[in-house]
Amino acid sequence: MPAPAILIAGTTSDAGKSMVVAGLCRALARRGISVAPFKAQNMSNNSAVTADGGEIGRAQALQAEACGLAPNTLFNPVLLKPGSDRRSQVVVRGKVSGSISAADYHERRAHLRTVVTDALDELRATFDIVLCEGAGSAAEVNLRDSDIANMGLAESANLPVLIVGDIDRGGVLAHFLGTLAALEAEDQSRVAGFIVNKFRGELSLLKPGLDWVEKSTGRGVLGVIPFLTDLWIDTEDGLGITPGATVGRPRAPEGKRWLDVAAIRLPRLSNSTDVEALAMEPGVRVRWVDSPSEVATADLVVLPGSKSTVSDLEWLRARGIDAGIEEARRAGAVIVGICGGFQMLSRHIDDVVEARGAQGPVPGLDLLPVDIKFAPEKTVRTIDAAGTIFGSEVRVRGYEIHHGQVQRNDAAAFHAIDGRGEGACVGRVFGSHIHGLFANDEWRREFLREAVMPQVPGFCVAADTQVEAERMRQVDVMADAVEAALDLDRIVQMASAAARFGPTLRIDRDAQSTG
Repeated sequence: MPAPAILIAGTTSDAGKSMVVAGLCRALARRGISVAPFKAQNMSNNSAVTADGGEIGRAQALQAEACGLAPNTLFNPVLLKPGSDRRSQVVVRGKVSGSISAADYHERRAHLRTVVTDALDELRATFDIVLCEGAGSAAEVNLRDSDIANMGLAESANLPVLIVGDIDRGGVLAHFLGTLAALEAEDQSRVAGFIVNKFRGELSLLKPGLDWVEKSTGRGVLGVIPFLTDLWIDTEDGLGITPGATVGRPRAPEGKRWLDVAAIRLPRLSNSTDVEALAMEPGVRVRWVDSPSEVATADLVVLPGSKSTVSDLEWLRARGIDAGIEEARRAGAVIVGICGGFQMLSRHIDDVVEARGAQGPVPGLDLLPVDIKFAPEKTVRTIDAAGTIFGSEVRVRGYEIHHGQVQRNDAAAFHAIDGRGEGACVGRVFGSHIHGLFANDEWRREFLREAVMPQVPGFCVAADTQVEAERMRQVDVMADAVEAALDLDRIVQMASAAARFGPTLRIDRDAQSTG
């Protein structure tokens, strides 16, 4: 018999499905239950690398860590990485499987159903329970025929479904009712109940609304999870990453001065999580920016990764941000480029992979004497090696995900990995293809001490900031909140059920009734 499994779906994107699954994973793992996460199809440019060199969504990597597991491509068998408004790179079981338009993918998705169900079956044969996360809204009726992530998955694998709604944005009661009513009768029968997420206020005032949901739908609200202000790591789809937004919860500086970090909010931003480790440091304020003036006044400028490097470089120039970077550099700021950002700092970028139709090399920002040429084969690998930075030897862990390859590098290496030069360094300008560098505590401290502190008198680097410990603290916060709000034993029992859970809600033009 396959192990129990349940689908945590949502009324909308960003309802909190990833957080609920991560919290449930951690809470069940703390009870000694063998649990695994699963997201059939994810759309995100925030990805992580598995030990065997595959890619999965970063949220699923965090959920795996919550279970005490290493990231595995089984946890997210289909990953879409948008390169434009119309096309996405398709990653199947961790490997690139072409680029496709939204219309074409709608047709192809039906053929991926076997990939998805096989991966889930393998997990159900290995673990005690599998917690599946839906994608977007459960009621995407226009996509239902080829759906593999929400009710289509529930149908294929005979899964019960819990629907999460975000009350902080308002309208959650109507969202519950409308989501259920939009589903066909067979899909409705799989919906076991609802979960309210991100609640602020007096619970007694919400109680009549919860009673109304149960009376109107025949299904109860299993719990109300409070708004957790302390959660901000490993964001998945970047809905909260808007220009002007501050990363995390800045803590007071240990010295006399704050460090102002401007992270450029690129249109096709990828692996935005690279700056989160910086934001964990006391006295470091990281803000997302998209204007030259905000860049020009920063102490440290970060050009993050991009799923469309040439296109985002054109955008950056069109907004005059290149001039802002140069102004900041001349004023003494430190400039750091990571992956696509590193490529933008180069002399030339020759891209015929992501920049479809591009003809020949385009000029980079020319702040590093490096030439980049894109290769059809993507480099996807983890890094775990001895490295050096500013003459100090440290352990470096991270990962690489990029098509762009360094063809020529006339600069000093940013750092050395097992004796191999990596990245580039000229004065106060640094670039590297490695994601996750700042999450290395020793490496980050050395970088801030040697590259930043001389330029920012009065800023002091804390000696005890531990990024991994902070990440797991936030995972435990999720688990504590979920365990306090929900009956875990009841959810496990639901995961074992294959029965109908409530009446069908019918809609016509003039009336609404249950039957």
